[in-house]
Amino acid sequence: MEMAEDPVPQQGALLAALGRRSIVLIGMMGAGKSSIGRRLAQRLGLPFVDADTEIEAAHAGVTIAEIFASYGEPYFRSGEQRVIARLLDSGPQVLATGGGAYMNAETRAGIAQKGISVWLKADFEVLMKRVKRRSTADRPMLQGDPAQRIRHLMDERYPIYAQADMTVMSREVAHETIVNEIIAELAARLGIARPSDEAAE
Repeated sequence: MEMAEDPVPQQGALLAALGRRSIVLIGMMGAGKSSIGRRLAQRLGLPFVDADTEIEAAHAGVTIAEIFASYGEPYFRSGEQRVIARLLDSGPQVLATGGGAYMNAETRAGIAQKGISVWLKADFEVLMKRVKRRSTADRPMLQGDPAQRIRHLMDERYPIYAQADMTVMSREVAHETIVNEIIAELAARLGIARPSDEAAE
């Protein structure tokens, strides 16, 4: 029987092994957490949740940039931590987090307890190319010189991101390629053999 027609042959086993845990995407702005997250959720038949969208909803539609401008980063991070803690209680789901969320020790602990973290790791050139497509007004962490800010944030965040359960490179390939790699990594981490393994002799 040809298994290639089924997009995720091990979907049932994968979801059973996942249980109530969320698949939590972490990484820099521009790493593709939302766009890849949506496709991953669709493939696995799970809800997709964007933490930033939920934070804005909790502030009656006020944007992240406006929250930063009005209240400052510490206020935003505190709210972000509470929102993510709440979201983690409603798994399983694919949850995309903001670039700075995983830097919070309590948030990391919550994700470790109630999720599987996937770092979408992107090189500087990839991030710059993607960030240039959008106004930095939407990205309060990139005010000033975006290239300098991205390098600084990479230096600061990448050692922490490296604590994630899995790392998948986000690069200029079809999103489906990266989704397939995440699913393969998840299956390996959850101890699920791929049906193609036997056929690969």
